[in-house]
Amino acid sequence: MKSTCLPILVATLVVCLGGLSLFAAESATRPNVLFILCDDLRPDALGCYGSKHVKTPHIDRLAAGGVRFMNGFCTTSLCSPSRASILTGLYAHAHGVRNNFTELPPALPQWPGRLREQGYSTGYIGKWHMGEDNDAPRPGFDWFVSHKGQGKYFDTEWNVNGDRRETPKGYYTTVVTDYAADWVAKQPAGKPWALCLGHKAPHSFYFPEEQYKHAFDDVRVPYPQTAFHLDGQPDWIRQRLPTWHGIYGPLFEWRKQFPDTRPEAVKDFENMVHAYWGTVLSVDDSVGRLVQLLESRGELENTLIIFMGDNGLLEGEHGMVDKRTMHEPSIRIPIIARGPGLPAGKVVEQQVLTEDIAPSVLDLCRAPPISKTHGRSWKGLCNQGDPDWRTAWLYEYNYEKQFPYTPNIRGIRSDRFKFVHYPHGDGTADRHLPEMYDLAADPDERDNLAVDPAHAATRADLERRLAELLTSFGLTPEKDTMPLDEGIKSALPDQKIR
Repeated sequence: MKSTCLPILVATLVVCLGGLSLFAAESATRPNVLFILCDDLRPDALGCYGSKHVKTPHIDRLAAGGVRFMNGFCTTSLCSPSRASILTGLYAHAHGVRNNFTELPPALPQWPGRLREQGYSTGYIGKWHMGEDNDAPRPGFDWFVSHKGQGKYFDTEWNVNGDRRETPKGYYTTVVTDYAADWVAKQPAGKPWALCLGHKAPHSFYFPEEQYKHAFDDVRVPYPQTAFHLDGQPDWIRQRLPTWHGIYGPLFEWRKQFPDTRPEAVKDFENMVHAYWGTVLSVDDSVGRLVQLLESRGELENTLIIFMGDNGLLEGEHGMVDKRTMHEPSIRIPIIARGPGLPAGKVVEQQVLTEDIAPSVLDLCRAPPISKTHGRSWKGLCNQGDPDWRTAWLYEYNYEKQFPYTPNIRGIRSDRFKFVHYPHGDGTADRHLPEMYDLAADPDERDNLAVDPAHAATRADLERRLAELLTSFGLTPEKDTMPLDEGIKSALPDQKIR
């Protein structure tokens, strides 16, 4: 009996010890994470997404060596809600950050905190913007460097891990990259780390650093054709035109920021876009510096790098210079991922959401998932494909009293169609007219099919699917308790709401 059992016992111990060794080796080689988040970044402001004028060689290199998502979207086109969704994997109605003035609930699980529980060193450096007047360190991070509100392109006042005495002078993108490089350089070899870097750029008001201030002076930038194509659109869009978020408004006070002797309004718009692009060039320099640092430390191939934007931005489309709406430029975001567990040179066409970041990072880092998230890991999608990947998703935006130019929005976007519903209208049929677009035939969203009898069946199907999505999230009309729309009419055209 003993002679028979002993070899089995020894073999079992060998297998177990071997398994432990493999586990230890796997733990020791878990990837680092460098997560880079830009603010209001349009995909078409990057070379790898087709920009004809903005050269971003360092970001393009990330895309060439990893995965570029062609159809990345935010589910609420607003800074704070989108940032909370990226960290938690939850929709805004679930994490509770429905506007730009609400704190991320500290008890909510988020992916940096989960990695910290798994032995990672974690840091956050840059714009946080969940809690307008709070720059204190947040849970889940060993090191936290941020500021109040939006910060400034020049000479931001920083809170360095609870100490406000340090306020380095200089350009935001350079300073935040210095902080990030210093933190990475101090990480001990052999211990995994995860750093979130939050850029201010390219958020308005747009101030490029001196070397890029005139980089695009010779590039003509006309208004997009849809700027003046408003037939069939809801009245609230026309009412928005002379406001802070419309093309007939102050254009972010551009006349005061960069005076131009030429009287044509298009020049103000053109200067605004030039400056926006200029801030992106500095971001590309920042990416290049950090990649070079990883290479010098021998960590590039064992670092998961994710570069993305928090939400899109309208640059004149549909008469707007803002976000919040469900139009394509407002909801589209660039997402690029490179590192262990991902293929190189891959372009993914499926629709990927901000809520997918948390489960994807944890999956790629072999960390336990956060339960009950709304997103899905795209690791399998990138490698072998996923026939069950989503074909439609819910968009939500909640009216803000501080920014009364956009009504409540609930909508559905499928691979081909989009249906936009304004649930709390003011009783005027045309003001909050629903919108429906065939994105395959009409990618610029010019032709509103919602009231076309020929497309009644498609509208009915989209309305049904939207209702099913809302119900799946528990958002019945009785439970979806948004503040009632007080209307754009409450804001005078010359009222400047920041």
